[in-house]
Amino acid sequence: MERTTFRTIAVSVVQWFDVEYGASTLAPATDDLERIHWLRCFSLVNLHLGCAGVVLVGWSWTAGLVAAALYWVRMFAITAIYHRYFAHRTFQTSRFMQFLFALLGASAAQRGPLWWAANHREHHRTSDSPADPHSPIQCGFWWSHAGWFMSTRHLLTNYSRIQDFARFRELVWLNRFDLVVPLALIAGLYLGGAALEHVAPALRVTGLQMVVWGFFISTTVLFHGTCTINSLAHLIGRRRYDTGDHSRNNFFLALITLGEGWHNNHHKYISCVRQGFYWWEIDVTYYILKVLSWTGLIWDLRPVPAKAYDRTTQLRRERAAA
Repeated sequence: MERTTFRTIAVSVVQWFDVEYGASTLAPATDDLERIHWLRCFSLVNLHLGCAGVVLVGWSWTAGLVAAALYWVRMFAITAIYHRYFAHRTFQTSRFMQFLFALLGASAAQRGPLWWAANHREHHRTSDSPADPHSPIQCGFWWSHAGWFMSTRHLLTNYSRIQDFARFRELVWLNRFDLVVPLALIAGLYLGGAALEHVAPALRVTGLQMVVWGFFISTTVLFHGTCTINSLAHLIGRRRYDTGDHSRNNFFLALITLGEGWHNNHHKYISCVRQGFYWWEIDVTYYILKVLSWTGLIWDLRPVPAKAYDRTTQLRRERAAA
């Protein structure tokens, strides 16, 4: 019994770095599938615990600005790259840029691009049904917000859902060793902070301070900001379209996620690169992607279909839903 327990712990530790190591150990009895695998997900738990380091390292304007910048840059990486590109293929890019984009997305520490996109595709296929990985209607707020992310059922990547991208070996490697990029980011932040401490002591920055603010605090806020779309965007907001689920449009969530809050729009037309269909529906991710398309780095941005603007049909549906 003790040998089995030790092996389970050892395998879980290795899986922090190689998520597919000993995959058979992640297939326990059916009644265990929905349980949170705390040991395997210690890195996520540690992410939150790391925020407490602010008590020891203090703060500075520089560290705060770096944390904010990394929040917005990596939120764009999640919304534009993990979501609109890998999950829905709403635009095209080269293989080289695809990998660079994937590296940027991996810096958000929300698992690998193939894992993320595969689960999101399943969410759309089964939205708010019992099979939905993170429906707040079926499983409650906390499970849809974060619990599903750590459950045994969802630890491995279902490559059958993401075959179009699983043919790229570099993406499969990054998906398997998804901790490499966050660790590199931590190292870079520490070295940058240590350098500033030496060359610009007036800024009151240290290497550890930069890590706490630039990685732990920024990444934790980013994680919960992203997760509000799984939870709150199916509970709070208005519905323009009848989508067969509880997806909603929420202006506040659109602000903190660079446009993902127009969730009901998205569930109606999932292949559109733009999620804020009207000028007042702020969609910063789309604006940036549009600019990138002018450079030639990306192309074939899929537009909102004309029928989405059929106001007569929309008003009729809105009155019926009221």
